[in-house]
Amino acid sequence: DGDLKFSLESVKKLKELMDENRHINPRMVVSAVSYSPCDEKDLPEEFQPVCKREDASMIFERLNLAVRETDLCEICANAACAGCF
Repeated sequence: DGDLKFSLESVKKLKELMDENRHINPRMVVSAVSYSPCDEKDLPEEFQPVCKREDASMIFERLNLAVRETDLCEICANAACAGCF
């Protein structure tokens, strides 16, 4: 994401955390706008610097979108990959 780089496995873990939050009963959850993966104890350590940024929620959402496709090959999920469909 821009000049930030994260391992694919960490981004997949981020997606799992964000997806778990979205599937909880809506009456039990504070609005999705106030949700932050930074509050998750299982958030990979490499995301801790992102949590200190004002644009953290946008970064996390873009990373989540990057691995949204379940059949996306791991090579194509890498932003440096060229020629993927």
